[in-house]
Amino acid sequence: MTTEADIAEAIRSADTPLRPVGGTTRHMPDGPSLDLSDHAGIALYEPGALTLVAKAGTPLAEVEEALSAKKQRLAFEPHDLRPLLGTSGEPTVGGMVATNASGPRRVQAGACRDFLLGVRFVTGEGEVVKNGGRVMKNVTGYDLCKLMCGSEGTLGAITEAAFKVLPEPAASATLSLDGLDPTRAIEAMSDTLGSPFEVSGAAYDGARAHLRIEGFTDSVAYRTERLKDRMARFGPVLVETDREASAALWRGIRDAEALASRAAVWRVHVRPSRAMAILDGLEPHDLLMDWGGGLLWIGTEGDAAAMHVALGTAAAGQGGHARLVKGPDLPRHPEAPAVAALSDGIRRRFDPRGVFA
Repeated sequence: MTTEADIAEAIRSADTPLRPVGGTTRHMPDGPSLDLSDHAGIALYEPGALTLVAKAGTPLAEVEEALSAKKQRLAFEPHDLRPLLGTSGEPTVGGMVATNASGPRRVQAGACRDFLLGVRFVTGEGEVVKNGGRVMKNVTGYDLCKLMCGSEGTLGAITEAAFKVLPEPAASATLSLDGLDPTRAIEAMSDTLGSPFEVSGAAYDGARAHLRIEGFTDSVAYRTERLKDRMARFGPVLVETDREASAALWRGIRDAEALASRAAVWRVHVRPSRAMAILDGLEPHDLLMDWGGGLLWIGTEGDAAAMHVALGTAAAGQGGHARLVKGPDLPRHPEAPAVAALSDGIRRRFDPRGVFA
């Protein structure tokens, strides 16, 4: 299907549940699919206005190439889980929006939904809906952009998205602290993120805590030295100023590549101050922390079902949420009753026939 009208017609005529599919980079359940990969292309790119509009099936690589040519980027650093999941295909704009794919820079710049200016999608009744616009100053009523971002295809089929983009930084540096345990790493990252030095990444790989600074060359040099002095109480600080080496390190963190060999991997969202209550008993080499400890990647080789229950219970007890992203087919942890009731009401409004169930 190459047009929005084709997509709408396919949804209107559907008599069984459909799952929107783009670049097929994730493991998907069996069943009828709604292939959006041919609905592709950059519809609008205005570097001077820091605005880009792309159709849902557009490969993310195509968008990043167009932005790089103008020394711009998607500031939220969308992750690519193919190394972790062992899948192929190409990440697409629709999949990025549907999953709210956001990397290490979220702690500073925000998530995918924070840069979404507008969205077009088709509801479960085959109705085309447009919300938002193509400029940064735009008011059009209910903010359905935020609602669709992260909905994972349960509310409708995203057909187009408009983004705010930002210039690439002139320089970057990564400061690393060696030999820290998880508790000390969270303390160091929290201290760093609370500093005035505009850290754009704070992660821990089981052995080292990594802190990233980006911006103008002189500013990066100054902030690196000040942050190095501040972090000295946690141990020796290593500084990497080579942009390619630093970029490779943060790509690995963004995509959780260190856990690619694990049989099962979970994403746990929790307040950093409560992370250790979830990590108790886990080995550091089974762990990757991002967002200053707010995002935990946990990989195991043991009884995945038992770990699934344990992590879900522990995360809920700390006000967080755990989700299995790689491993056996296990049920998702239930939402809190109030959240589940709200979610069900929204789904019934956008998809009363259960086409995207």
